[in-house]
Amino acid sequence: MNIQKDIDRARLDEKAPAMPWFVQQFIDYKLPDLSPSTLLEYVRDYETFFNWLRSEGLSQAASNRDVTLLELETLRMDSITGYRLYLTTRREGTNSRITVSRKLSSLRSLFHYLSQIAEDEDFYPLLKRNIMAKVEIKRIHKPKDTAAKLKGKILEEEELQDFITYIHEGYGHDVENNKQALYAHEQNKVRDACIASLILNSGLRVSEVVNLNLADIDLNNKMLHVYRKGNNDETFKTPVYFRAQAKDDLEHYLQLRQTRYKVPKKEKALFVALRNGQNEGQRMTKRAIQAMIIKYAKRFGKPSLTVHKLRHSFATDYYLQNDIYKTKEQLGHASTETTEVYAHLTDKTMSEAIERRSDE
Repeated sequence: MNIQKDIDRARLDEKAPAMPWFVQQFIDYKLPDLSPSTLLEYVRDYETFFNWLRSEGLSQAASNRDVTLLELETLRMDSITGYRLYLTTRREGTNSRITVSRKLSSLRSLFHYLSQIAEDEDFYPLLKRNIMAKVEIKRIHKPKDTAAKLKGKILEEEELQDFITYIHEGYGHDVENNKQALYAHEQNKVRDACIASLILNSGLRVSEVVNLNLADIDLNNKMLHVYRKGNNDETFKTPVYFRAQAKDDLEHYLQLRQTRYKVPKKEKALFVALRNGQNEGQRMTKRAIQAMIIKYAKRFGKPSLTVHKLRHSFATDYYLQNDIYKTKEQLGHASTETTEVYAHLTDKTMSEAIERRSDE
């Protein structure tokens, strides 16, 4: 069972009824091909758009659910320009170019479906005029640009191990005058270091870490079985290898998982937390892992480091020792274009990397 996917599917089911009927139809059409997480983002984007339409008087609907096809059909180009400006200048939080591009892409997908695929009872398109077909969305995610933004914000070479060691030992020294923080660290340092080590030695996504169960671990072969992003086959888990460092940290954590976190037998999750006021350990959430890494990163001196940048850190280090195709497979990327980021992140040649690692 993919825990994060189930959570996002439940949220999608909660939000969808507040959408117009044609959006609900679009979601049903896309559900076999896209993950609930992606569709949930779509719905949030439509929520923002419909709220804006109504606030600007471009829709007379009393609620988002009442927005009509005719109102979408009669939108003018200056309306879309206005929405674009709203996204980039609104006071309650402007959006980056990447976010604006994604929000417009969400709209394009919906409008394309309504004008090119969906039909009414007379076999005519639901949407007779598609204003979004005129909107050019420039590609933002260029590997070279992404790599430039990551420079100096990820862990490199010996820093990978230094960060794991800091979670084990250094953080405790830094908070020794804060009894509450020190106690929490003593309770969780082995688990926290294990999570960081696993990502830094395998490149797992945080959602993949959250979904891990005890049965997914094969310590002897240094292998995990994970639900990969983009794979909608609920019965298939992809084997992913990890380095020996992570094996040691996993063994250490597994020795105390049961007793320290009071884990009931029914709880199959690998990584668990014992929350305040609770008597039994439960599966850690994605948000808890993200917050945990940020907490350590700030004290470590890498305030821009996030749980996803741990994955980037592994990938850059792994790419130095392997080709782009092996890196693509290890990370679970859909194409090598995404993996090209790590070619731009390092100035070292493959021969230098092999020489540097040959004695390990």
